[in-house]
Amino acid sequence: MKKEILQQCITIVEFLGNALGQDYEVVLHDLGSDPPAIAAITNSHISGRSVGSPLTEAALQMLSAQAYKMNDFVCNYKGITEDGHILRSSTMFIKDSKGELIGLLCINFDDSRFQELQGSILSTIHPGAFLETDTDDSKVSPPIPKDTSAVPHTAMTENYPVDISSLMQKIFDDATVSLPTSIDRLNQYERKDIIEKLNEQGLFQLKGAISFVAKKFSCSTATIYRYLSEIGD
Repeated sequence: MKKEILQQCITIVEFLGNALGQDYEVVLHDLGSDPPAIAAITNSHISGRSVGSPLTEAALQMLSAQAYKMNDFVCNYKGITEDGHILRSSTMFIKDSKGELIGLLCINFDDSRFQELQGSILSTIHPGAFLETDTDDSKVSPPIPKDTSAVPHTAMTENYPVDISSLMQKIFDDATVSLPTSIDRLNQYERKDIIEKLNEQGLFQLKGAISFVAKKFSCSTATIYRYLSEIGD
């Protein structure tokens, strides 16, 4: 049954990608693969990913928070591509007949072409000097309507890694960027705090994450398991 549902979703990905056009990237994540990865994607030029690319940080956060248990989708959160384009992203949780989560259907809208068009229009009605002295406030994009039926992930930002190793490194860097000292000088309480942050970000749902973090901390995998056990108590 799960395969049949995901196969239908692959067709939906192809349909939406063609119907919405080149500014909409449509992605299907198969959570049953090992590791979970993209099973289908259209307009992949937007994020540079392909079939087999891993989950995003935002997706891992949703899984870690079990947002899918109370919601069918999450709409209108921010995504950032490697080339700096800001995307408006939404994710639908795909469940089987028993309510078990089996996949994620994501739509990422890139409005960069429209921003360029806006600039071209403004340049025809304003002198160049006027546009050059324009304040940053005038360049703020219109507010995105909030969907009250979705989880309010206003602080969530998504990046689009192309492989597992870069995804784990990005999550680890985000969790340790504000440390006042180097990793090798942390005490056990500070390490435990970082482990808790990494767990909240969904890092340990990735295969190989325990060994990855143990190597970063220059400790054994048993130590990482112990920290995780203490966090769960």
